[in-house]
Amino acid sequence: MSRFFVAPEDVGAEYITVENKEDLHHMHKVLRLKTGDEIDVSDGDMWEYHGRIESLEPDCCQVEILDKQKFSAEPDTKIILFQGIPKQGKMELIVQKAVELGACGIVPVFMDRTVVTDKGNFGKKIQRWQKVSNEAVKQCKRGIIPQVEVAVKMPEVIRRFAGFDLVLFPYENEDGTTIKDVLRPLAGGSDAEAGSIGNSGKSARPEKIAIIIGPEGGFSEKEAAQIVEAGGKSVSLGKTTLRTETAGLAAIAMTLYELEL
Repeated sequence: MSRFFVAPEDVGAEYITVENKEDLHHMHKVLRLKTGDEIDVSDGDMWEYHGRIESLEPDCCQVEILDKQKFSAEPDTKIILFQGIPKQGKMELIVQKAVELGACGIVPVFMDRTVVTDKGNFGKKIQRWQKVSNEAVKQCKRGIIPQVEVAVKMPEVIRRFAGFDLVLFPYENEDGTTIKDVLRPLAGGSDAEAGSIGNSGKSARPEKIAIIIGPEGGFSEKEAAQIVEAGGKSVSLGKTTLRTETAGLAAIAMTLYELEL
């Protein structure tokens, strides 16, 4: 079943209006949809709909609402991946798979050992990565489109720590604490110490988590010290050292397994 996204204001009491040019082109030229065909539509906020195409014109599609329900495929745990920018085309793979696994946002980060530089056209890369996110979401039928944010540097990442219940810092030099050690006591919302940041009045079960992954060369010692000092939880993902394009995906999968499944 094909899935499309609209703004909440495009949803009426009985009908949904689709006016996005790319979606309309996809309906006409790729999917060959016609009046009477059924599709899924998400408002990207809270609701997803099942509907029947009432009319399909080159510049507009009217969809009759047949069913409405809250998102069924969105995890309760909101994960933001802060990814040290890798070289070549690895970021596209990271974005695609992170979205499929359940990340709610991806923030590219320039770190001490990042090889890639911003030569003034980095915005085009963000646009391309966002398109990857848009396409991945439709394939895995999520309710929201995770945003790929403007690239930042490490000081900005650390300033954002206060907005998270938990900051996970998978680190190749960590050999004492596993990601399971940190997450398992929190899975049931217990009062076990979690190292929550700035949310003393909340349950220990984290609702919003940051995962910070280094580039190919890993974190510098200075960055690692700064992250831990600011409250990040240094964790191991296992006995092997993972590539940058693997580490974030593994951390997302492990986190949602412990907290959601």
